[in-house]
Amino acid sequence: MEPNDRLLTIEEVGSRLRLSKPTIYKLIRQGQFPKQLRLCANKVAWIEREVDEWIAARAAARVSG
Repeated sequence: MEPNDRLLTIEEVGSRLRLSKPTIYKLIRQGQFPKQLRLCANKVAWIEREVDEWIAARAAARVSG
């Protein structure tokens, strides 16, 4: 993780992707989405850069596919 990386909540990730929480967790289980960071017992977050890279990869696949 880079020093200036921002952390996103599940709500922020869902809002960016327009996907539900269950769909996001399903993608993680399938190895198709970046794993979350466990911050404490009841709190997780995603690294914004990894989410942005995932979105960019999906867009690139659409263009080349």
